[in-house]
Order: sequence, then C-alpha cells, then structure tokens
Amino acid sequence: MSKVSVGKEVLSYCNKCKLTLAHIIVTMKTNSSIGKVECKTCNATHAYKDPSAVKATKSKTSGLSKKTRKSSSDSISDMWLEMISKATSQSQKYSPKSVFKVGDIIDHTKFGPGFVDKCIDQDKIQVIFRHDIKTLIHNR
Repeated sequence: MSKVSVGKEVLSYCNKCKLTLAHIIVTMKTNSSIGKVECKTCNATHAYKDPSAVKATKSKTSGLSKKTRKSSSDSISDMWLEMISKATSQSQKYSPKSVFKVGDIIDHTKFGPGFVDKCIDQDKIQVIFRHDIKTLIHNR
C-alpha cells in the first residue's frame, strides 16, 4: 500500500455529491491519518470520510430488484463491483438505439461501465454504475 500524503489522490465520500469519488488530500492529521480532502468533481473541501464506513442511502437502492437488492450496509459501488465481476457477457458500447437486456454490461461515455439491472419498460433500462444508479433510454 502506498503511503498517504498531501497532494495524493484518495477515495472519499463527498457529502455534496453524495458519492464516493476521487479526492486530493489537502491536510493530514498525523503521518498516517488524513485530515481534509478536496473533491475532484465539485471542488468542495471537507473532512476525509472513509468510503467503507459510509452506508448506502435507501433512495439509491429502493429501485433495485430483489435479485440484486442487498442490505443497506452495501454501497452502490460494492454492488456494481460484484455484478461486474460475475458478468459473463462482453461489454457493449451504449447507444439509445441499441437494445439491452438484464445482465448486459454497457460502456457509457459519461458514466463508464454499468450493469443492466432491470428493464423498466420497452424503451427504458435501469443501470447500476460504479457511483450511481441511472435510468437510460434504449431500443429507439
């Protein structure tokens, strides 16, 4: 494990973004304890929050099917990692014109790799990305 120090990148939970994201270490409490970090997404500076200690919110997981619903202590990124690692299909580039089914892995230009969790209707799918759950259009 590399030594943490000011200026290095670390994952931290951002209260403003409501996600675990990449942050830059701004201050250290001790030689091995992180003090403050700056979010690389929203540029907010806040105390370091260990992502493994942050629980997933109910609103983020309420739309998951029973098959993929986990205890509230599992984070979205944990579910995403588990689903991606179990996937047997190849990743497909996302396009609203493409047709996807439950279990497909998609590669979205903005959100990155995602797992199709369920089909909402003929032209909408729910996709779990590393830091969020999104509803996307398909089959148009």
